[in-house]
Amino acid sequence: MIKVLVIDDEVYVRRLYEDLLTGKGFEVTSTASPKEALDIIRKQKPDIIVLDIELDSDNGLKFIEKYKAECPDVPIILNSAYSIYMSDFKSWMAEAYIVKSSDIQPLVDKITELTGSKREYEQSRK
Repeated sequence: MIKVLVIDDEVYVRRLYEDLLTGKGFEVTSTASPKEALDIIRKQKPDIIVLDIELDSDNGLKFIEKYKAECPDVPIILNSAYSIYMSDFKSWMAEAYIVKSSDIQPLVDKITELTGSKREYEQSRK
């Protein structure tokens, strides 16, 4: 099962993503805290991270810098309500950028795309 870590300061977004992504067959963990996220990453080793840029306690782009130095192989999807960050040079450190909307399918599609080889490998072992 693909492990997804959602980092977002909005509790309703975390709960919505947990419900919808779990329903799509993903194992989802979420947190509002970038510091806690690093602990989760070390312990649970997610396959992909969905990261909000505007966090109460920190900035998602700063988190990417810290995280990529530690775990460069796990893809990050920036997920923000603001498309303006797409042109920020630091956002290019992420593997994808999805603007938040009421339609979660683009996010599901991108998670599936970026984790596809792992899923295919897991299915071939069954």
